[in-house]
Amino acid sequence: MNSTLTLFGIPNCDTVKRARAWFAQQGQAVVFHDFKKLGVPEARLDAWLAAAGWETVLNRKGSTWRQLDDAKRASITGLAEARALMLAQPSVIKRPVVEWPDGGITVGFDPQAWSARG
Repeated sequence: MNSTLTLFGIPNCDTVKRARAWFAQQGQAVVFHDFKKLGVPEARLDAWLAAAGWETVLNRKGSTWRQLDDAKRASITGLAEARALMLAQPSVIKRPVVEWPDGGITVGFDPQAWSARG
């Protein structure tokens, strides 16, 4: 088991900024993994998809999704297509993804649920 809390996201994302600030207020040490600089680790993505489901991990509300053409959006009908898109365009991953020291995974900013974990 990993004793480190890792937050995955993009540094200029407002939600990621709020999450990082929240953890700092809690005094929680966080390792930040920047999708833009470091990419999406495939094995980690597979773990997130297994834990949360591709429909939760895929951000259909973000600008990256909205900028895809209709045919591309329509082609994302299952795990394989969603995974390929997330690897090619990490910005379509809902942020932040948090890997908790207990092995749990959460997707999105949810301070109430995060507080309950502590």
